[in-house]
Amino acid sequence: IQPPIMRALTSEKERKIRMVQLRTVSKREKILFPVVLLLLVALLLPDAAPLLGMFCFGNLMRESGVVERLSDTVQNGLINIVTIFLGLSVGAKLVADKFLQPQTLGILLLGVIAFGIGTAAGVLMAKLLNLCSKNKINPLIGSAGVSAVPMAARVSNKVGLESDPQNFLLMHAMGPNVAGVIGSAIAAGVMLKYVLAM
Repeated sequence: IQPPIMRALTSEKERKIRMVQLRTVSKREKILFPVVLLLLVALLLPDAAPLLGMFCFGNLMRESGVVERLSDTVQNGLINIVTIFLGLSVGAKLVADKFLQPQTLGILLLGVIAFGIGTAAGVLMAKLLNLCSKNKINPLIGSAGVSAVPMAARVSNKVGLESDPQNFLLMHAMGPNVAGVIGSAIAAGVMLKYVLAM
């Protein structure tokens, strides 16, 4: 879905923009980020706290370096086991007569449209930022702002490499990609808050 939209909205010259590494993030910042994020979300939007809490907990385990074995297990073995069980449990509940209904297919279509709009909006916002920015931003990283981690960032990198084989955008694209995840979780928390209030 993303590459045709990205190519349609950017020129060859824009896709070749090389971005510079801004600065090195300190260990203190890496540890404070999940703590501050979780505190803010728990205080302002408690409905999103469980989802973002798991994200922050994993981030804190990895960056603190204190629980190295536990962090390694969570990143490798445990995530694979959880993914298998999640897939099995969802697949076991997914009966064809319940899934192939107009409502479900409509929701899937809306998801594809939203994904396309999110991609286009990200690219256009990056182009808009280039008008007032000293350091140019490759508009392709704007498309990584959707919450498909890490595939959206990989797609941005792949399309960038097609135009310039030496232009590696993956690490630049991971920033908007993670921001998209956090934004999606917060948006889900806001929606939950209003739905539960009804």
